[in-house]
Amino acid sequence: MAQIHKSSVRDELDRLKSNFEILSNQKKVSPETSMLINSMFVLMELICAIFLEKKTKKSDKNSSIPPSQNEKDDSALTDSKTGTKGKGKKEDDRLASNCKTTETVSIATVDTCNVCGNDLEGVEPCRHERRTSIDIIFEKVVTHVDAEIKICPSCESTTKGIFPSNMHGKLQYGDGLKAFAINLVVCQMVALGRAQKLIKSMIGQAISETTLLNFIMRLHLSLAPWEEQVINVLENSHVMNVDETGLRVDKKNHWIHVYCAGDITLKRLHRKRGKEAIEFIDIVPKYGGIIIHDCWASYFSYENCGHGLCGAHLLRELTFIVNANDYRWAANIKKLLIETSKKVSKRKRKKLSQKEYANLQKRYRNIMTRGENELPEIPPKPNGQRGRMAKSAAHNLWERLSRHEDAVLLFAKNSHVPFTNNRAERDLRMAKVKQKVSGCFRNVEYAHAYCRISSYIQTMSSRGYNPLIAIQMALAGDI
Repeated sequence: MAQIHKSSVRDELDRLKSNFEILSNQKKVSPETSMLINSMFVLMELICAIFLEKKTKKSDKNSSIPPSQNEKDDSALTDSKTGTKGKGKKEDDRLASNCKTTETVSIATVDTCNVCGNDLEGVEPCRHERRTSIDIIFEKVVTHVDAEIKICPSCESTTKGIFPSNMHGKLQYGDGLKAFAINLVVCQMVALGRAQKLIKSMIGQAISETTLLNFIMRLHLSLAPWEEQVINVLENSHVMNVDETGLRVDKKNHWIHVYCAGDITLKRLHRKRGKEAIEFIDIVPKYGGIIIHDCWASYFSYENCGHGLCGAHLLRELTFIVNANDYRWAANIKKLLIETSKKVSKRKRKKLSQKEYANLQKRYRNIMTRGENELPEIPPKPNGQRGRMAKSAAHNLWERLSRHEDAVLLFAKNSHVPFTNNRAERDLRMAKVKQKVSGCFRNVEYAHAYCRISSYIQTMSSRGYNPLIAIQMALAGDI
């Protein structure tokens, strides 16, 4: 059976049904036998649908499997035309506040003519040709402050000079060094031990892991007011992208919940993924706009906000249904969504007219109605049996598309609603890279700090700030 192609399985089942229908029309089959055979055909169609789905390989093209779990594609190694020309958002050209540029110009003189040997020392040059060399020289800046201690000749009391407010102890590190260390650990995901060695090679002094972690915690605490501000901005936005992904903390699975709108990204950590976490974070329950998500059921329990579904997720699921069962309704819905998204993206208003949207709804419902007839029937649940009847992925997707029609097509009606939830997924991507690099966090406190700091850095990056500049601004309280 495993060697039979899916089309041959479908064709054989259709042939058997056609032959049995001919026999039934010729009155050669008793009513009892007809009822029994038709029930068996319903069961066979359901088994066939589930079997073909099990035999269809999943990839990032037809499911939510990440590209890293795809089979190796050797064609990408030889195709020089692949890749992207996108460079992302242009960053601010300002240098970090602790940067210093030393520029020198030297002259390569011409004293004699290379052709005739004539003396050219007194001849003015007609023009110059410049070549430039740029290098980095790490400079350790050490600032000592010696406080005077004096004894009053009148009362013999001792008075000591006042140190600057940023010098609390015998030794402290400047914001430039702190920003560099935080950037290494949080943004570049360098291990603490390697960050220690790199900093020691630059300043000639080892900084303990505890001190590096204290840098991170100081920034984490200083960003608490910033986090409250962005929550208020998010709650007043028209559309908000939401998503969640797993993160290992202390050998247990936690979830990072991301909320983003405009140039703001906010990530929060919680032990749970569903409604308990959403209630604890308390952004969606108070939100009155539209949330874009991937049809996670916990979000649909909130009726105070509108809902839009990620078209990219739907297209991948429809691709899988087409690959597995070759259903026409799935191919037609996929074609309709792609055509509509392209049409909307080319519009200046980024939405369809009322008449066009009405036609879209009509086409959508016609395809779904034909799809209901194309899917095999679900047999009734026997009396006394607990649980839900087994359904194929095609059944489940069809039911979702029918139940949430408004959320699926909202991108064509509302100009603020995007077709996909890619914004939230992009903001979560580096958290997965962090987990791949470091495995997990050993302490939940530092996991919370990572979420807040990375939220701030991604937000500032969307605004065009370099991470080093953004961190120094936060440490100086300039946010």
